[in-house]
Amino acid sequence: MKLIYQHLLGLFLIIVSTVSIIGYAELDYARNQAYMQNFHRMEGYAQSLGSLAASNSQDGTALLNNQFLNQLQYVLRDDEVHIQIFDANSVQIYPNTNGEKIKLAPSVFKILKKGKEIRIKNNNTETSYIGTTKNAYTGVLFPWFHGKKLVGVVWIGSTVRNVEKPIQMAKKNLINALLVSLIVGVILSLILAYYSTTKIKKLSRATQKVARGDFDVQIDHKNHDEIDQLASNFNYMVQKLKQSSEEIKAQEKRRDKFMADVAHEMRTPLTTINGILEGLQYDAIPEDSKPKSIELMNKETKRLIRLVNENLDYERIRSNSVKLIKTKFDARDLLINVKDQMQQNASKANDQLKLEIPKSIFVYADPDRFTQMMVNLIQNAIQFTHDGEITIRAKRVSHGAKFQVEDTGIGMTEEESKYIFERFFKADPSRTKSGTGESGLGLAIVSSLVTQHGGEIYVDSIPQKGSTFTIILYDEGHEKKTK
Repeated sequence: MKLIYQHLLGLFLIIVSTVSIIGYAELDYARNQAYMQNFHRMEGYAQSLGSLAASNSQDGTALLNNQFLNQLQYVLRDDEVHIQIFDANSVQIYPNTNGEKIKLAPSVFKILKKGKEIRIKNNNTETSYIGTTKNAYTGVLFPWFHGKKLVGVVWIGSTVRNVEKPIQMAKKNLINALLVSLIVGVILSLILAYYSTTKIKKLSRATQKVARGDFDVQIDHKNHDEIDQLASNFNYMVQKLKQSSEEIKAQEKRRDKFMADVAHEMRTPLTTINGILEGLQYDAIPEDSKPKSIELMNKETKRLIRLVNENLDYERIRSNSVKLIKTKFDARDLLINVKDQMQQNASKANDQLKLEIPKSIFVYADPDRFTQMMVNLIQNAIQFTHDGEITIRAKRVSHGAKFQVEDTGIGMTEEESKYIFERFFKADPSRTKSGTGESGLGLAIVSSLVTQHGGEIYVDSIPQKGSTFTIILYDEGHEKKTK
């Protein structure tokens, strides 16, 4: 069912239900009020007739004469009022019964003798009181007393249809109100449904565009209602989808590039090894060149092993399979050892390694993994710095220790900095060389290890001026929660 019809049906049901409930209550109230007013009016007539009858005799037995009652009945004919009078023995004496003896039921007369009046809502349904008539009457049976002596009973009533005239008018008014409410409701529902469905159609069209791959679609909204809130959420979702799509494309591009790089890196040592093996097999390598060839083959084999090990190491770290043995220790001696270890590689690139650290620098970390992080950062700096300086700094910060590796190398753009810690990413593939980190895994491993330590890592870089990699490792109890 279309939304506009749902609106119409819903509003129709609400209006009908509301008007029916209110109408039923109002009609019931009006009916009760009409009958109560009629009872009071009939009681007033009965009391007046009783007073008049008592005034005509000392013992109160004179129950008015027929001529007066006929005149009274004629006066009240327009109100459709009917009068019957019974004597002290419950025998009807007015109107004239032509010799037929009509009496009240004993049970009814017993109640009246006690001085209690009887209210009859419809004599045609309460036949035990005064019997049925052609037209249904409602009224009262009222006893007349002279002192404590019952001298007569009057039945005075008016037709039910006369009493229920206001109720019939109320019913007509209720039906008219229902029809007007339905007409107004339909008009309002159409306006509201059009207002809502227009917004929903916009959402539907925008959804179809997104399904076709258009992530530039945005829906205008004014934050007036829940549909506008839905439109706002839709816009936010599309923005995220666009970012995700762009990220997926970038990832696919980097993955393709990585596969090409890995194929190139593996093909080069494998080709070298294969060529040397063929040369040895067919004695194509001079005897005095064999040791050098074997050394080259050994170097290329280690290069392949390193590439495989780095991939395996990264996967173990990323999947939290590496158990960290964290302790608090002074990192000064360890940093000095790392500097000495990396000095030879730095010298090959004509780089100067500097160490600017305090006399003691305590850090809470796994010593072996901390060494791995620093080696990878320094090796990365050497890889992209020629004839420059690489400075290693360390200092204590609030609840932790900060370590920095600053170089004067080629630097990176802001876009490259976003992905530098991702697996397989290399900011400048054209300047790779032998050594740890050329596969693009070194910084990814460092980032994963820092995250596992509950620390932080970031980079500040300016193209052609250099980069500064910063690691903050927090003290025990102050680590960042890992996701």
